[in-house]
Amino acid sequence: MDQAEQLRNIIKANVQPHRPLARVITVTSGKGGVGKSNTAINLAIQFRRMGQKVIILDADFGLANIEIMFGAVPKHNLCDLIYQGKNIKDIITWGPMEVGFISGGSGIAGMSNLDKDYLHYIIQNLTELDEMADTIIVDTGAGISDAVLEFLVASGEILLVTTPEPTSITDSYSLLKALNRHPRYLRDTTQIKVLANKVSGETEAEALYAKLEAVVARYLKMPISYLGMIPQDTQLTKAVMQQTPVSLENPHARSAVAYEVIAAKLMNKELNKNLTKRGMAAFFSHIVSRK
Repeated sequence: MDQAEQLRNIIKANVQPHRPLARVITVTSGKGGVGKSNTAINLAIQFRRMGQKVIILDADFGLANIEIMFGAVPKHNLCDLIYQGKNIKDIITWGPMEVGFISGGSGIAGMSNLDKDYLHYIIQNLTELDEMADTIIVDTGAGISDAVLEFLVASGEILLVTTPEPTSITDSYSLLKALNRHPRYLRDTTQIKVLANKVSGETEAEALYAKLEAVVARYLKMPISYLGMIPQDTQLTKAVMQQTPVSLENPHARSAVAYEVIAAKLMNKELNKNLTKRGMAAFFSHIVSRK
């Protein structure tokens, strides 16, 4: 039995048939500076207002955007769960509106080297997240590194943030191309949703998406969809400078209202009827089994 098969068996042993599974949304971008982490945070705030229990996994290793925006310094991170024997509750930091977040550290890459019994313990802890959250938002790093790609392929729902800048559109295409290069990377059921950020309005957002969709349809032939847009907004810029989410600082700002609209779309049952919830244990097992 190979390692991947062993991991799948561990997951099956830990996931009970009728246990609730969290929805995992992975937020990513082809380049930095497009508002990826801001999107993750503001969607989390909007989901909380809709009654959702939300946890953010900060997988943007080396940066601390989530904790800076929340004004909270985590005492522990995912490495402490993996290597120091902490439990899942120890590594969750609670921010505004009871949005939880987990600092990823850099320990995920080493999970595949752990022995079976200890991996069983870790997966068992991660499974508890499905009971603690309705929605888990994974904030990846930017670009097309192996670490980013591993998180994307583990997710059934990818939110790709891009802007009208030519380099942002090009880098978004490069990210999709990297995912498409190896068919085994993406499941047939994986949904890729494009969010146009820092646009002047709906017209520019739709034009941006049309450019990206045209080249993807021609060269990659992979399905993507348009989720919506977040307008350029001085109130959002002001909130960022004050290190607070605009959805908290100014809920009536244009950008905050736009995030509310996007959150409502993501929670619309009819629009998301084909979405399959897999939960966090399956999410991490997919990452580890590929290493």
